Amino acid sequence: MLEKIDLTRKLDKDEYKRIAPSLRERLGELQRSAHAAGMPVIIIFEGWEASGKGTLINELILPLDPRGFRVHYIHAGTDDNQNAYWPPMRRFWQITPPRGRIGIFNRSWYRLVMDSPESLASCMDISSFERQLSQDGYIIMKFFLHIGKKEQKKRLRRLDRDASSAWRVSEREWQDNEKYNDTVKLVDEIIQYTDKSYAPWTLVEAHDKRYATVKILNTVVKSLEKGLELREAKKRGSGIAGASLQIEENVEGGADDLASFALEPSVLKNLDLGKSMEEEEYEERLPKLQERLRVLQYELYKARRPMVIAFEGKDAAGKGGCIKRLTQRLDPRGYQVSPTAAPNDWERAHHYLWRFWEAFPKAGHIGIYDRSWYGRVLVERVEGFADEQEWRRAYGEINEMEDQWYRYGAIIVKFWLQIDNAEQLARFNERNENPEKNWKITDEDWRNREKWPKYEEAAEEMMLRTSTSFAPWIIVEANDKLYARVKVLKKAIEAAEARLGKKK
Repeated sequence: MLEKIDLTRKLDKDEYKRIAPSLRERLGELQRSAHAAGMPVIIIFEGWEASGKGTLINELILPLDPRGFRVHYIHAGTDDNQNAYWPPMRRFWQITPPRGRIGIFNRSWYRLVMDSPESLASCMDISSFERQLSQDGYIIMKFFLHIGKKEQKKRLRRLDRDASSAWRVSEREWQDNEKYNDTVKLVDEIIQYTDKSYAPWTLVEAHDKRYATVKILNTVVKSLEKGLELREAKKRGSGIAGASLQIEENVEGGADDLASFALEPSVLKNLDLGKSMEEEEYEERLPKLQERLRVLQYELYKARRPMVIAFEGKDAAGKGGCIKRLTQRLDPRGYQVSPTAAPNDWERAHHYLWRFWEAFPKAGHIGIYDRSWYGRVLVERVEGFADEQEWRRAYGEINEMEDQWYRYGAIIVKFWLQIDNAEQLARFNERNENPEKNWKITDEDWRNREKWPKYEEAAEEMMLRTSTSFAPWIIVEANDKLYARVKVLKKAIEAAEARLGKKK
């Protein structure tokens, strides 16, 4: 691919002066339109060392309002040792631009595979990341600045001779030039694997600065125009735009083959909610389980394995009580409980998974979530905060996220706490009558109770589609609080022991 590019292409000064000003003016207009439409934009610059990334980024941002974009420089390897503590893609999720803003990347997540070419999984994670963002409305442009081996060597020498720029040329840059021919093959493979309709690569002939500048400006202008046009068509309910989006999902794995099947609730309805435990047995077993979990907490820390524990379930099912007993004897420096409420304005300005990547526990720590990312396919589905296309797509997106966490080394435990309607009513009434507990009950809880059949249908489908070998759902019969608390502790311990390869 790269060897077939004509690197002799040039643009003379007069032609450049004729074309570039109108492109810059149009780009400024489109930035304002994108901001007004709430359309987030990602522009990536990859390429050879000394290919002019910094110079061409500067040419791109000249006509832009600096309040509406941010330039990120991604260092090779780890960035502030983040990769040592969190999954590799986390730092890129953290810096995705909010809606209406532009994120410009001097190097990007492609460092993960450029620096470790044996990591094919990184390519899969990257494609998943870009597809999820695109389906959420992001416009993604990727530029690879191409220069020849001799041209690169000439530029490196020029930089090395200048005292003000010599610091940019290290032994690594010279080694990269020596390995140029091998790297060409790697770059070709990466581009072929990750060149998608939703995140296409543009190869830029970068020997001539004027030609490269105009090509980049023209590509960005046309991509923004197309993105705004599709956004407007979708707003109008255009059948064409909707069809193209649906095809994109099916081709790239965002939709599920089972999506058209009606699923009859079965798992939750067939539970034996009569399971219980005597208080004497509870008082004997609870402290032993808590002490075992405390020991495992230190084992997790030594092994640098994060543990993710998510709680979902019916209102008043006892999630808070289970979390309290789960953490009662843990070292507070090694865990964090994250209650998940409705997203605030800043969280809504990002992809719905953004805040959960942000809250992922550091290596060796435990993250506990009182409700979680599954809100997308539960409350957002039932209440209409996400349309059907969005919540159906979320099953695959969530599975991909959890798969990345698992491959990083995380232990993922997901609990669904279930109680019957009579027990829920009794607990609601108790909260109403007890001054110390009535803060726990709201009008929304009563309203959700009336909608339980819809929530149960959503929960059944959620568990069917997202209970995987690496992150299975554990259903907890929670009519009896004592039984539920012991089961949660026991299952969390079993999951940690299995992944650590330890048994008591």
